[in-house]
Amino acid sequence: MKNFKIESPDKIDDVAGEFLENYGEYRIVAFYGEMGVGKTTFIKALCKAMGVEDEVNSPSFAIVNEYHTGDNDTIIYHFDFYRLKNVEEALDIGYEEYIFSGNYCFMEWPEKIEPILPDERLDVLIKKDDDGTRTLTVKVVTI
Repeated sequence: MKNFKIESPDKIDDVAGEFLENYGEYRIVAFYGEMGVGKTTFIKALCKAMGVEDEVNSPSFAIVNEYHTGDNDTIIYHFDFYRLKNVEEALDIGYEEYIFSGNYCFMEWPEKIEPILPDERLDVLIKKDDDGTRTLTVKVVTI
């Protein structure tokens, strides 16, 4: 496990870059954390560091957004499973096609689909610290 500290909003891009240097080879990343802790904000910073020029926002109602890097060589799928009532709803949107596509998949609220999460992934827990900073705890999952 490795921890990253976001000391202030103006440091998030630096942390995103460091995160990608350490874990950029992982295509499936599950982001855990309370509402409002900064999951979407960190995913925006990751996408920016990866060269995405599209507007990155939470796919709360669409469930999944697709982003492309500036050179269109990299596709990133951004999921928000918060509104799902069950695993079947994830399967209905073609979840498995996205997950096994070989493209990046950044998932918010993965606990909603825990039974169908891939056995190999990166789990990232984002916590708000008492001083307002954020700590990201990264765990490589291999089952």
